[in-house]
Amino acid sequence: MIHVNRGTTSLGVFSEQEIREGLSSGRFAPTDIGWREGMATWQPLSQFPEFGGAAAPAVPPLQPGAIPASATVAGRTGLPWEHRQERSFFNAFIDTLSMVLTRPAEAFSVMKREGGLGEPLIYALIGGSVGGIVSALFSLGFQSIGLFADKNNSLAGMAGTGIGSVAMIILLPLFIVVFLFIWSALAHLCLMIVGGANQPFETTFRVFAFTQGSAGPLQIIPLCGGMISGIWAIVCNCIGLARAQETDTGRAVLAVLSPLIVCCGGFLIAFMFLGAGVWSALHH
Repeated sequence: MIHVNRGTTSLGVFSEQEIREGLSSGRFAPTDIGWREGMATWQPLSQFPEFGGAAAPAVPPLQPGAIPASATVAGRTGLPWEHRQERSFFNAFIDTLSMVLTRPAEAFSVMKREGGLGEPLIYALIGGSVGGIVSALFSLGFQSIGLFADKNNSLAGMAGTGIGSVAMIILLPLFIVVFLFIWSALAHLCLMIVGGANQPFETTFRVFAFTQGSAGPLQIIPLCGGMISGIWAIVCNCIGLARAQETDTGRAVLAVLSPLIVCCGGFLIAFMFLGAGVWSALHH
C-alpha cells in the first residue's frame, strides 16, 4: 500500500493497481508524491519504477473555472445501486450498503457525482425507512414486555407510545427527505465557505443520501442501533465528501459537523433562556 499526497494534502492510501489506474485516468498526477514502508523519503509517482508509462497523456493547462479531467463523471463507474438494472434489485442494494459501510473511501471514489437526485433519494428512503420502522417495532416490543415502561401507568404509556410509533412510521419517509435536503444543503454551504466545494450541491446530496440509506438499517440493532447508525453516518459523510468533492478531510469534517454544532448550540441557548425564564417566574 502506498500513501499519496498532493502538496501537503493527503489523498489517502492506495494499492499499486489503484494508483496505476488513477494515473491512467487522470485521478493522480505524475507529480503527486508517494511513500510506502521501507522508503527513506517521499518521491513523485513518476519516479516509481512500477508506474512507468502509466501516466495519462499530457493535456493543455486548464482555463480559469474549468473542471479538471479527474473531476469528470466519466472516470467514475458508479455504485452497485447505480447499476441495478444489470443486477437484481436486492443484490444492488445489499452490495451498495456493504460497500458504503465497510469501504466508504472506495465507495465514494467510484460514486457518480451527477445523474440526478432521484436514485440516491430512493435508496435513502428504503434504507432509512427499513431501519426506522424496525427500530420502532423493537421499541414497541420492549414496552409490551415491560421494559422501559412506567409500571404505575403501563397501559396508558403503551397506548401513547403505540400511537406515537404508528405516527412516526407513517411520517418517517417525509422526515428522511426533509432531513436529507436540509443537512446536505447546510453541509454544502459550509463546504463553500471553507473553500472545499469543488463539485455542485448534487454531489454533496448524493453522498448524504447513499450514507443515509446505508447507515439507516443499523438502527435494527437493539438498544444502541440509533447511536451506532448516527455515528457511522457522520464518519461516512466525512469520508464521502472528501472523496467526492476532492477536498481535504479537515474541510469535509468541518462541513459535516458544523450544522450539528450550530443546531446543538441553538438548542442549548434556547434551553438556557427557557430555564432562566422559569427561574425568574418562580422567584416572582
